[in-house]
Amino acid sequence: MKKSNRTYEQIREHYEVEKELANRLRNSSSEERKVLYSSIYNELFLRIPHHPQVTRKKSKEEAEKYIASQIRDIASLVNSKTVFLEVGPGDCAFAIEMTKSAKMVYAVDVSEEITRNPNLPKNFKLILSNGSNIPLPPNSVNVAYSNQLMEHLHTEDAEYQLTEIYNVLEDGGIYFCITPNRLYGPSDISEYFDETATGLHMKEYTIKELDHLFRQVGFRKTKVVLRVKRIRFTLPAYPFIVMENIIDLLPHRQKKAIAQFKPISIILGIKIIGIK
Repeated sequence: MKKSNRTYEQIREHYEVEKELANRLRNSSSEERKVLYSSIYNELFLRIPHHPQVTRKKSKEEAEKYIASQIRDIASLVNSKTVFLEVGPGDCAFAIEMTKSAKMVYAVDVSEEITRNPNLPKNFKLILSNGSNIPLPPNSVNVAYSNQLMEHLHTEDAEYQLTEIYNVLEDGGIYFCITPNRLYGPSDISEYFDETATGLHMKEYTIKELDHLFRQVGFRKTKVVLRVKRIRFTLPAYPFIVMENIIDLLPHRQKKAIAQFKPISIILGIKIIGIK
């Protein structure tokens, strides 16, 4: 079992509760999911007070380091004329930081908690969503971004949201999506107990699967971003897909061990760009 500062009983409790909530989400209708996304997570954190997202408090230094890492990924795509969109921004710390570089920043989320901050930049706007829609005009965004979001969406909503993102992008616009790779997963609480994600990661993807999905909704080209220390490479998806295909042939235990081996996990960590 992966090392944790929680007891086995706490991890098991978290797993059982999250799996219960995940099944509720998986078996819900599209209409029900319009309110379920926010209520499910609220219930999770209330029922599991020892959840790492509740107990873990990042220091200012750690938070700044995390934001700086995100900026290094995307900095070359954004300038003073860019209309930037982050989908699922969480506390909006990264989106607000991007207001220093972009002309306008939109943050689309299911919660309006961030609006309690009275000192938001003038070129920042939070837009509420039902969990999958992107309520912005067509062709109004230059660069869209999400980090650790796609895996939390119901499979029906994932394709719908991707189509919504495609529609709000201008021609030539870019969507930068970061999500864990299925091959080294599960990456939710079910990693302790199951071979595939059964918690609130509704579906974990491979680069091959996302490449197919991006092209299916209309993106004309995809690229994979690979960053080694401070050096950033933008590469075709094909070599990564070949590597995935080879690893995916192995039995689960060997597959996961190889995919989690640090140099391989860095290569397989999904940072995919769709170009409209």
